[in-house]
Amino acid sequence: MSSTRKWLVQPEFTVVRDPDLCIQCEACVRQCANDVHEFDDDEQCVYSDPTKCVGCHRCATLCPTNALTIKRSEMQFTDHGNWTAASLRNIYKQAEDGGVLLAGMGNDTKLPIYWDHMLLNASQVTNPPIDPLREPMELLTQLGRKPSSVTFDDDGELVEDIPPQLELKVPVMFSAMSYGSISFNASLALARAAHEAGTYANTGEGGLHEHIKPYADSMIVQVASGRFGVDIDYLQSAAAVEIKIGQGAKPGIGGHLPGEKVDEAISATRMIPEGTDALSPAPHHDIYSIEDLRQLIYAIKEATRYTKPISVKIAAVHNVSAIASGCVRAGADIVAIDGYRGGTGAAPTMIRNNVGIPIEFALAQVDTRLREEGIRHQASIVAAGSFRCSADVVKAICLGADAVYIGTAALVALGCHMCQKCYTGKCNWGIATQDPYLTRRLNPEIGTRRLTNLLRGWGHEIQEMMGGMGINAIESLRGNREHLRGIGLTEKELEMLGIKAAGE
Repeated sequence: MSSTRKWLVQPEFTVVRDPDLCIQCEACVRQCANDVHEFDDDEQCVYSDPTKCVGCHRCATLCPTNALTIKRSEMQFTDHGNWTAASLRNIYKQAEDGGVLLAGMGNDTKLPIYWDHMLLNASQVTNPPIDPLREPMELLTQLGRKPSSVTFDDDGELVEDIPPQLELKVPVMFSAMSYGSISFNASLALARAAHEAGTYANTGEGGLHEHIKPYADSMIVQVASGRFGVDIDYLQSAAAVEIKIGQGAKPGIGGHLPGEKVDEAISATRMIPEGTDALSPAPHHDIYSIEDLRQLIYAIKEATRYTKPISVKIAAVHNVSAIASGCVRAGADIVAIDGYRGGTGAAPTMIRNNVGIPIEFALAQVDTRLREEGIRHQASIVAAGSFRCSADVVKAICLGADAVYIGTAALVALGCHMCQKCYTGKCNWGIATQDPYLTRRLNPEIGTRRLTNLLRGWGHEIQEMMGGMGINAIESLRGNREHLRGIGLTEKELEMLGIKAAGE
């Protein structure tokens, strides 16, 4: 089998070693978790096996003499419009073991990225811009159900009780990434950064680790189909509870954390036996209708004494606007929508690349439907699915989002090099691994600083863009599609997004 594999499945990467620069220090040998590099005692030099390289760049980055370069393999197949090199490689792999092709991170196919086909407005004369360095600029965002109207007493105090809200200093949160799929150090860095930046991180379906509980007031805990780690203390400890119905990287698919990753700490956090597979079924076995969802939402509200907003996370799929409407009518205070470019630790490649729809269309359609039904105020909308920069965030808010989730961008800030092999558990950057030797490579204090720097930088840019539009509060930007114009889009795409063409 091994000889067949080497013959049919060619290496994806080539390791180029400059013999004039390599000092045989073996740093690459020590750094690579995939055993690409090996020191030959007889020859007294390091050799590299490119068949094992995943393109994480750890060895090249930490080589003290810059002797290593990682390149895409030079091997070329005959050009064919239908049978691409990727298609051939996938067939070769499945012909060898009959398994399901797995992939990490988000959809990497060359489908349109609609954020790149939207341009923002800028003020000129009649509506002058605002200078965020010299004038107040409000990024404060509140997530949760809002009353349809408010009344005040003679002293100017609110008469009604406002439903519980999440208060964000910047309209960006860290999306669901479970302890188990990522390391404890990565989980801790996300929790600390959320606490310091005045936003929230999501536990994912992996439970809340004992040492992250001090930051629970900056955490959203998740209730997924496997119910891992869920008990009354878990629900009551965090700032909000999210019911995960689906995720963008694998709509309609459950989760699987292999038993070899379930060590003592993960066992205690997830409340499952050590060494057993953590299998999340595709559906919640107590949710087969909107009425069932309503029962769970209100059961959690009762358990948390109506003190926390309840979110429902759904994947961006066909007819997502009707699904979101049902979630709101079932009592959800927040609806999180995850687009088809959303990342994950592991997903069947064919599902990741072919199921779901872009977050841009899903977001626009959900916001429009909730407004048409007169229930937009009853729930906040959080958009997710590969937000790359502050401009993406601003465009999402213009389309109707209250805030966004970021996952992949946060991991990249921690050092991820997008080798897309998270499911192997051999992350050389200490992020998607439980190997004690590898997890030490991620310093949570440094990780926290990098994440807060990212949010601070994005916050400054959002303020600059808002100021350029003549807007001084993020609330005035939400759903304000007049500030968007499409370029290179069809009439139908413009109609679905609810925006005009550039020049109109």
